[in-house]
Amino acid sequence: MNKVKQGPRTLLFPMPSVLIGSEVEGKPNFMTVAWCGIASHQPPTVSVAIRKGRHTLKGIDALRCFSVNIPTSKMAKVVDFCGIYSGKDRDKSNLFTVNRGENPHIPLIKECPVNLECNLLHSLDLGSHTLIIGEIIQTYVREDCMRGKNVDPLLVDPLIYSTSSETYHKLGQVIAQAFQVGKEL
Repeated sequence: MNKVKQGPRTLLFPMPSVLIGSEVEGKPNFMTVAWCGIASHQPPTVSVAIRKGRHTLKGIDALRCFSVNIPTSKMAKVVDFCGIYSGKDRDKSNLFTVNRGENPHIPLIKECPVNLECNLLHSLDLGSHTLIIGEIIQTYVREDCMRGKNVDPLLVDPLIYSTSSETYHKLGQVIAQAFQVGKEL
């Protein structure tokens, strides 16, 4: 089958839809981000690309900390709202039940089954976006998303975003055991 040239595009599947939290001028603020991923195992770090000028980035720069909150697929409407409207123009502090973890300046969303509490390690100017690297200082997982000691992604039911179609999705079925199925070759 032939392939169609697309030019440089930001296509990577799947992309999570996460809510980045920061405290801005004493208030919790949340924004939607799809460009987020694990950056390192040791120390545990996460990378997040945020468009310059975002209200949430102002809080991250000032306090050098933030949260990554993983919403469920049922939260699509409020996640979309947080991506459409800026905290500069809309107060988003009352959209969620806000918890605090080990750092009292990091707002965590109770309704999200997974929360990553992060300290800012690095910021890198990449043009339209600033890439922030955060060290994960604590992880919180809702008990009903656990199978024994393991987090079950199907129970977390994370919201997934598709850049190419601008649509939200949810995870599908398990198809194979990682680090095992390849041994069959």
